Amino acid sequence: MAWTREQMAARAARELKDGFYVNLGIGMPTLVANHVAPDIDVTFQSENGMLGIGPFPFPDQVDPDLINAGKQTVTELPGTAFVNSAESFGMVRGGHMDLSILGSMQVAENGDIANWMIPGKVVKGMGGAMDLVAGVKRIIVLMEHVSKDGEMKFIERCSLPLTGANSVDMIITDLAVFRRDDRIGAPFKLIELAPGVSALEVREKTGARYVESNRATQE
Repeated sequence: MAWTREQMAARAARELKDGFYVNLGIGMPTLVANHVAPDIDVTFQSENGMLGIGPFPFPDQVDPDLINAGKQTVTELPGTAFVNSAESFGMVRGGHMDLSILGSMQVAENGDIANWMIPGKVVKGMGGAMDLVAGVKRIIVLMEHVSKDGEMKFIERCSLPLTGANSVDMIITDLAVFRRDDRIGAPFKLIELAPGVSALEVREKTGARYVESNRATQE
């Protein structure tokens, strides 16, 4: 069986380390905050100017002035800092974020990512994604393995407008986990399969070239 969205988010949360400063993209990546291990301290940043994002509020706690970059209402924590856009993006562009977890429409085998627009559809703006993939130390993509139309999303070359080139370090889909050791020519490696998913199924639904680890394909 493929992983659910919550299970995918929980798998991504395993990549968080104590002391990390983390930016979560809109959509599925926001679920990662629900699965942080209790023994580590992680600070979540939103590029609209909030450092130290608290959990989603209960209905009686909603403050419409406290929102993340995806326009979702959030809460503040002791020590939360509010800054202007220049300072917020300075954190991103200055390399101060340890990790960003983003959604995507396509990822190429060389680490290119396309996640900000589909030509012909209404686009409200590119948001902060282009800054994130250029300025954050490590990028994880969290996405379904194929689109709703059955189109492959991990492919040889992106056909959609790029958000960033050679940017992605790990891909977590509902079927599998891929990782590359560096951005200097290292290929993505299949390191984990969702329970009940075979390496053959992943190959049939993937347009990108990758390496299969023995551990992943034998489980």
